[in-house]
Amino acid sequence: MTPAGQLAAAIDLLAEIEADPRPADAVANHFFRARRFIGGGDRRAVSTLVWGVLRARRHLGWWLDRLSAPQTSRLLLALQALFSGQTPLKIAMAFSAGRYGPPPLTAEETTILAQLAGHTLEHPHMSDAVRYEVPDWIVPKLQAEFGPALAAEMAAMNSPAPLDLRVNLLKTTREGAMAALAREGLEAIPTPYSPWGLRLRNRQSVTQGKVFQDGLVEIQDEGSQLIALLTEARPGMRVADYCAGAGGKTLSLAMCMGNKGHIVACDVSVPRLDGAIRRLRRAGVHNVERHLLTPGDKWVKRTAGSFDRVLVDAPCSGTGTWRRNPDARLRLSETDLAELRQKQAQILDHAQKLVKPGGRLIYATCSMLHDENEAQVEAFMARYPIFRLEPLTIPESFRGVSYLRLSPRQHGTDGFFAAILARDP
Repeated sequence: MTPAGQLAAAIDLLAEIEADPRPADAVANHFFRARRFIGGGDRRAVSTLVWGVLRARRHLGWWLDRLSAPQTSRLLLALQALFSGQTPLKIAMAFSAGRYGPPPLTAEETTILAQLAGHTLEHPHMSDAVRYEVPDWIVPKLQAEFGPALAAEMAAMNSPAPLDLRVNLLKTTREGAMAALAREGLEAIPTPYSPWGLRLRNRQSVTQGKVFQDGLVEIQDEGSQLIALLTEARPGMRVADYCAGAGGKTLSLAMCMGNKGHIVACDVSVPRLDGAIRRLRRAGVHNVERHLLTPGDKWVKRTAGSFDRVLVDAPCSGTGTWRRNPDARLRLSETDLAELRQKQAQILDHAQKLVKPGGRLIYATCSMLHDENEAQVEAFMARYPIFRLEPLTIPESFRGVSYLRLSPRQHGTDGFFAAILARDP
């Protein structure tokens, strides 16, 4: 595709994302599947254009509101190009470059670009919420969490995320995986906290390579890897992954257990559990049983008190993953948060029944909000005094702290929270 063709595709994709309530990555996947003629390099170029707008959506909207201009996908992309250093003339040429490019700029669009030429994306009259690219209502919660470091935290949250891999120790070593990736032209370095993690120096596709296809590595953020590490699952244990989804942490647990013992991967979604099958086979995992949680399900009652470890990676606001999902920031509402807090408490109420005396419940979220994290743990312990907070022993740099708290600025990972709750013997 020509640059003009990429721009035209970006305009169409952004329009679909703006109109669709689904997450942007889901909309993009559907968009590209319907356009098989767009190759991998062009997909990355189109996505880069669109995600650039999503990361600056409130800023761009603020400028367009200031001029009472329509917030169309064309104008959003043109304005993002302007604030990225392109001249109005160059932008106009991109909108007039042949049959596969977008239609030329209108007189109104040309006037808007001319009025904003010379300005920068930031403006002193912008509110904190606009500067941080978050909803207005969430700013006080983030200020309470990060204090004076909030601006730096939000800047890190608005930067592109690296591509992290987890080495599958059932099939290779970290050194062996690095060497195998190097033979495919992928340079990886060890992650600083996870003993199984690798980080690619450049964001490149790995899923079509033999290293990935043979199950030597799995795509998984380093923070997510640390959640599995905290369970301290061992060979021979019985482990329940209570909110398993498509099995990312289940795979890590099976690796920790050396394929010995028994893991039950639970979820309320059939498609998510079915999606784990291929991943389990590729990784060479065979000690996992899948279980669909349904209303009125007696499974929890039948297996109560029989698990050494129960991992609850709870549904949450996903505020820790905003650098990967910038569109999610403006979709989150106070009502959503209240509903999630209630759901988290209900899940904990059910999951705690599975923990055997002396066992552990590991509660985790990819949220950075106190309401979903420390407050949820404190409320749980008040309801169930037989559980106590266990200080972390691993990773080494977190030894002795009460909670695992990760953020992009401080640790280079997604934002994660975890607590270990030990049941009395």
